[in-house]
Amino acid sequence: MLSRFFCENSLFWRLMAVKNLNARIILGLKARQLRQEQGLSFAELSKTSGLSVSYLNEIEKGKKFPKPDKLDALAKSLKVSVEQLSSDKLEGTLAPVSDLLQSNFLNELPLDLFGIDLSKIVEIISQAPKKVGAFISTLVEIARNHAYVEENFYYGALRSYLEMHLNYFEDIEEAVSSFRAAYGFSATEPLNEDQLSNLLETNYHYDIEKGGLDQYTELAGIRSVYIPKSKTLLLNGRLRSIQRGFQYGKELGFNYLGLKQRANTASLLRVESFEMVLAHFKAAYFSAALIMPLDAVHIRLKEFLAKETFDTSYIQGIMHDFGATGEMVFQRMTNILPALMGIRKIYFFRFLSSGDSVNYTVDKELHLDGKHTPHANRLSETYCRRWLSIRMLDQLKKSGSDMEIGAQISKYHDSSEEYLIISLVKKGDRNAHNFVGLSLGILLEKSVKSKIGFLKDSTINRNVISTTCERCPIMDCAQRAADPIKYLEKEQKKRVYKALGDLLK
Repeated sequence: MLSRFFCENSLFWRLMAVKNLNARIILGLKARQLRQEQGLSFAELSKTSGLSVSYLNEIEKGKKFPKPDKLDALAKSLKVSVEQLSSDKLEGTLAPVSDLLQSNFLNELPLDLFGIDLSKIVEIISQAPKKVGAFISTLVEIARNHAYVEENFYYGALRSYLEMHLNYFEDIEEAVSSFRAAYGFSATEPLNEDQLSNLLETNYHYDIEKGGLDQYTELAGIRSVYIPKSKTLLLNGRLRSIQRGFQYGKELGFNYLGLKQRANTASLLRVESFEMVLAHFKAAYFSAALIMPLDAVHIRLKEFLAKETFDTSYIQGIMHDFGATGEMVFQRMTNILPALMGIRKIYFFRFLSSGDSVNYTVDKELHLDGKHTPHANRLSETYCRRWLSIRMLDQLKKSGSDMEIGAQISKYHDSSEEYLIISLVKKGDRNAHNFVGLSLGILLEKSVKSKIGFLKDSTINRNVISTTCERCPIMDCAQRAADPIKYLEKEQKKRVYKALGDLLK
């Protein structure tokens, strides 16, 4: 009798195994589509199926998945088999929705971080599935044409998450303070490479091998690899002490913050989930905050901005005193300026270039407290050569210097907005033929100007800039690197519209 029970209810157990959010959504969409195709109201379907109107409503919204007897009654009323109704496939105009759900992409999106209830998205899909399906198809087509993959969405979601929080995370700052206290360090003292490696070896039982990656030629571009089974951290032998310290800080962050979904390489080579992207961000934030403690750096930044002249040696002094890289200094500036100093409207770019190439790419971009006029160019156009980082990178390539720091006040063409730009450019850490430019832009509002003492420094260059040469209307620009084809096309369209307007009058 027991075997007959399991046999008769095998469909139920199979459905229970797949009865997840996606199954509820797909069932709801099918039920709604079939009901509307047959011209049935909720009341009519309720009468033939024996299910209440409210229960049918919840099924269509993806909130309920009926048990076998109720599923059977619903299928009969809709004139389809139970298998057809409960399969995980949607057809026709609903196919894009099915593809989206089967990819598990909705479940991977960090909707909770943005205060979005997934059930609301399900409701939107169920209310207008054909329109939503067309919209999804459009997004997929755009993504395909621009070679976007899931990791682009994950990184985009992370950037939006950072911008939403002004790139300041009090919980991580507090975790760093607790960590320092737990291991007997003061809140402000700098921690060097040896102290950080000792913490890893003594308290987390790591085996650290400096130069452990050097025998693997294919891994020459990777900074470190962590082997979980043996708790071994293999390091690239070309890393400087500062860089090793940062890697140790990240490993401490992974452990102390309890971040499990991590890659075993220093940077993400293959993105498997948003949680992995978020874990690596948190570990890097922890490391920078550990090496450059909040209160101490806050004091130094206030002193720097209060100076009447722009002092490049002061930034170098911060790097030296805390054993920090330029990237770490700029990261801490984006953390501290908005949260503790009231300078909220800022942006950050990291430019990359190689050898004698005239091409520049932005691989990191952050806009805090709104989107700012300067923005990364995803259209393969030529960045304005008046941008400070690009001008300084051009100079660095010619001079042979290892690092330069500069400032500029940039006014954007056809705009009243002015930004103080602080840039640091340097040779690449792993390849002397690669170059990196870091730019921090501060919108010069009235409230901000009173907080920066060196704005009247006569040595700071002032320049009118644009975004790309192709869209720039400044015709007499000596630094122009490409013809203004997009600007000229726009002007021609204006003339066409004006001529049409005049004719129709």
